[in-house]
Amino acid sequence: MGWLFGAAVVAGASYCLEAWGLVDPGVWGPAWKTSGVGLLAVWAASRARGTDGWLLTGALALGALGDLLLETHGLVVGGAAFAAGHLVACLLYLRNRRSVLTASQKAFGWLLAPATIGIAALFAAPAGGAVQAGAYSAFLGVMAALAWTSRFPRYRVGLGAVLFVVSDLLIFSRFGPLAGSVVPGLLVWPTYFAAQALIAWGVVQALSSDQRVP
Repeated sequence: MGWLFGAAVVAGASYCLEAWGLVDPGVWGPAWKTSGVGLLAVWAASRARGTDGWLLTGALALGALGDLLLETHGLVVGGAAFAAGHLVACLLYLRNRRSVLTASQKAFGWLLAPATIGIAALFAAPAGGAVQAGAYSAFLGVMAALAWTSRFPRYRVGLGAVLFVVSDLLIFSRFGPLAGSVVPGLLVWPTYFAAQALIAWGVVQALSSDQRVP
């Protein structure tokens, strides 16, 4: 995978120290938060050899921008960057649909989007954010469904997309069933960064294998 991917993992994993309140990075907090997925985007760009590689790079770059904007401009602006990243990822997965799916794979793919939207809206409703959460989660849920039914490795890319859903639902749970709980604070960042790393690794690995096929 290379040293750049390793650096991204170290940067992203180490941010748990800040996310869990173990250290105070001060003014460097936003840069630290952005560095993990930002380095994943740089790594993906270094491996890109065609449209799919650049779509992955774009999705990761928008994710890194979302990480930054969440810290500097708040949930709505940061969420818009993530929604744009999900849209780019949808284009990537649509270009790489799996030709044959089992009944269970189809069912889970069809279930992901409406379930994500419904749960997010339910969680955000106590704070009056059901519509906004549902609108954002439409992008998230469709992205996850397309990732799950794409030709990319399901237990890397598909799992990563599902973890992305879990991470964002944990964020919305702070407005509802887990308000005041330590659980979201402990799990949001690890599940999110693991999601991005798994997606990047799985897509790049698959695209690299394509290039090796004569």
